[in-house]
Amino acid sequence: MLYLWYNAPQAKNSLPDGQHHTSEPQVCQLAGDDSPAVTAGVRIHQFQGFPMSVDSNADVPSGTKEAKPRETAMLVLQRGAETGRRWPLDRSRPITIGRNDDCDIVLPDRQVSRYHARISWAGDHYQVEDLDSKNGTHVNGAQVQNAIAPLQDGDEIQIALRFKLAFVDAGATAPLSLDGEHVGLRLDKETRQVWANGMLIDPPLSLHQYRLLEALWESGGSVLTREQIIEAVWPEASSEGVSEQAIDALVRRLRERIEECDAEFRYIVTVRGHGFRLENR
Repeated sequence: MLYLWYNAPQAKNSLPDGQHHTSEPQVCQLAGDDSPAVTAGVRIHQFQGFPMSVDSNADVPSGTKEAKPRETAMLVLQRGAETGRRWPLDRSRPITIGRNDDCDIVLPDRQVSRYHARISWAGDHYQVEDLDSKNGTHVNGAQVQNAIAPLQDGDEIQIALRFKLAFVDAGATAPLSLDGEHVGLRLDKETRQVWANGMLIDPPLSLHQYRLLEALWESGGSVLTREQIIEAVWPEASSEGVSEQAIDALVRRLRERIEECDAEFRYIVTVRGHGFRLENR
């Protein structure tokens, strides 16, 4: 094992005649296990040439490696326009998540409240707090109870059932490519492109298919009535001019287009007597 060794400057009155004291930091040296100072049971920790503390290594078993500094915890976006983006957490101050521009993590979606949730350090762990948001905060699929929930490494935080954030605790390894990066549906509203499990739906959805999917997406998991679907998909038509059969046919065709890329999950759920809702992975 190697240790950083600090050569402290000698006191001025102990220097030999003709030599002068210098205030420049002394060079640190690497001392092996057989170094006289190390075998004497003394180790000096230093930073930029200045000693920070002195302790004994007498209790350190031979061959035992010292623990490396732990990395900071972080949040990783698993679902959203910036999938894969990471935000480091700071124990000294909370991190606010919301739609407002002054939030630490800005999620620009109308389903997200202006100040939606807060991540903070609670003494020995991080916790998530729902800030009385309209569409709720979930951890691993369960709605946050009593406004606060503790976080553990690997937990998944859902914001308004629209965005997913993975919590990676300090000391854990964040994978270069998260499995969740390509899971579920993703929409690009500017280009009207849609991905299912990382695969681009091509050829693109028809205008009515995209309007229906976007309306379901904007509902944030809430049920869309047939009247709301008509208003979103056929804004130029009156409700009397669109039959239930036309709506059912559009829903069926949209399901088929999504299944071309992901046939294992049913994204559009029929709520009998009410309408339809979107359930994302």
